[in-house]
Amino acid sequence: MFVVSRLLTHVGKLPPMVQQLGYINRGLKVTVVGSVGGIGQPLSLLLKLNPDVSTLSLYDIKNTTGVGVDLSHINTRATVCPFEGKDGLKKAMDKADIVVIPAGLPRKPGMKREDLVDVNASVACEVAFAASAVCPGAMLAFITNPINVIVPIVATILKAKGTYDPNRLFGVTSLDVVRAQTFVANILNSDPLKVNIPVIGGHTGRTILPILSQCDPPFKGTDEERQALIQRVQNAGTEVVNAKDGLGSATLSMAFAAARFVNSLIKGIKGSEDECVVECAYVESDVTEAQFFATPLKLGPQGIEENKGLPDLDDEEQKSLECMLPILMESIEKGIKLGEGMMTSCV
Repeated sequence: MFVVSRLLTHVGKLPPMVQQLGYINRGLKVTVVGSVGGIGQPLSLLLKLNPDVSTLSLYDIKNTTGVGVDLSHINTRATVCPFEGKDGLKKAMDKADIVVIPAGLPRKPGMKREDLVDVNASVACEVAFAASAVCPGAMLAFITNPINVIVPIVATILKAKGTYDPNRLFGVTSLDVVRAQTFVANILNSDPLKVNIPVIGGHTGRTILPILSQCDPPFKGTDEERQALIQRVQNAGTEVVNAKDGLGSATLSMAFAAARFVNSLIKGIKGSEDECVVECAYVESDVTEAQFFATPLKLGPQGIEENKGLPDLDDEEQKSLECMLPILMESIEKGIKLGEGMMTSCV
């Protein structure tokens, strides 16, 4: 069964039921690329707690061994395997089921996520090349900013390498959902875990669109309160950057949201007849004019099982969507062009 499930993970040709049985009977290998950083360390800690992770592989440029030894003392199932240096990336990712990537330069005060493209595009490129070589069937979950550009870069490279599966490439936008749930719950004086609100679009500024009309329990604020709430969700990253006064960006909340997303991927992989696993993420999509777009997704053994599409929008949300699309499409076009240009420069 171990051999069968391994073959399926990396080739994806066996029947879904065989795949599901294989995954149920073994643990999963999860790789964290950028495991020493401000997001990577707490994210690795949270993933170490998941009983379905049998191997937690850590990668960073340096200092990975110390983090790995520290985590290895925790009495949970996952075996921790640290790797570092340029030659360590492929070793860390080899035969991984899930690769989550928080690596990259974080924002500083005055910076926009788009300002990180030049530095962080190279991270995306290296991971895409490594995934194509050693784990072409893995699910790739990118946290590296700017997500709106990074995911199209990776998709373009994977397509050129012949290893692209749109159901297995994700830009992690869960933090936008987590923030929306928290901010709404604070206003309603309710439990954030019981707030359900879809957040669609992208992962920066006006491309982040919380759909308050579909909030459960209902949000019944005034137009001014509604607009203030939307803007707070859209600018929440800057709120953290400014509050840390140059000492970092959103690390702990991002790690929490990313762990939640990876844990949902794992639930989808393991399969459950009793639970429908749905998360919002930025993926290749045909629900709007934008080639990549975040919407609620049903997750399953092969990644995206169903794109739930656009939730019902009220008139104001429809206008916001129309205003957002040109901004998002410009980022996507930039990402595709960067990906095409990096095919020979990132080996």
